[in-house]
Amino acid sequence: MGYLNNFLHFLEFEKRYSKNTIISYKTDLLQFYNFFKITNQNELNYIKNLNHKDIKDWIYNLSDNNLSNKSINRKISTLKKFYKFLLRENIINKNPLTKILSPKQSKKLTKFVNQEQINILLDDTIFDKSKNKLTDKLIISLLYGTGMRLSELINLKIDDVYFAEKKLKVLGKRNKERFIPLHNKLLNDLKDYFSYRKTLNPDNNFILISLKGKKLYPKYVYRVVNKYLTLVTTIDKKSPHILRHTFATHILNNGAELNAVKELLGHSNLSATQIYTHNTFEKIKTIYKQAHPRN
Repeated sequence: MGYLNNFLHFLEFEKRYSKNTIISYKTDLLQFYNFFKITNQNELNYIKNLNHKDIKDWIYNLSDNNLSNKSINRKISTLKKFYKFLLRENIINKNPLTKILSPKQSKKLTKFVNQEQINILLDDTIFDKSKNKLTDKLIISLLYGTGMRLSELINLKIDDVYFAEKKLKVLGKRNKERFIPLHNKLLNDLKDYFSYRKTLNPDNNFILISLKGKKLYPKYVYRVVNKYLTLVTTIDKKSPHILRHTFATHILNNGAELNAVKELLGHSNLSATQIYTHNTFEKIKTIYKQAHPRN
């Protein structure tokens, strides 16, 4: 298996690949060799004579062995790198991988908290046992009420709130500013918090601060979100981003236009926002099943 070893030595020489990546490539290619029973004695003939139909047989075999499309795509990617190397070294003059299409990966639905659970979460009494209850409550209210990112939340400043216009200025990725409308309940939460905030004698202009008056750090927000989501939902991931997913899914389910949601989330293109339409379609399918007389 001289060509395979030459390829691995080439990867090591390039120093762009980690040791684990090279081991992964070696495993993929050994499986490929074993499938075709390629040995040192017949390596050159096999490598030169394999065509795209042979490669497809190998891919079908991977699928028959219940390998996920994600894993199959990784192995195809390994094989493509190997054959590019063989072309570069003039060992072959035709690449059978050019006719191979990678199988589509199934898109995972974004996880979100359902409306009933959110209603429980935003019940004022749920925060009563916290030493910093107004801060904890505002963290949850802002994340769900605006769909902003964690980094955007902790960098909000006093001057970013426009009470008269009922809006909030958010500094997103690549320093791109956007404005998010604020509903009355969230405005009241902010007013209550600002009154409380003064008692902490802060030394900064950030909205969310600790009991010592310092700017909140990401780990604190993670702990708060995880703590309160644990009280209302059993979903695996309980992060600030889940509340962003929840915000987007709920307003789409209630009739918001996709372009409007794109602007609210601060996405640079519509494709990033379209992941939430899968959740919306799942809701439509559920309603269809329940309501259609022939179903």
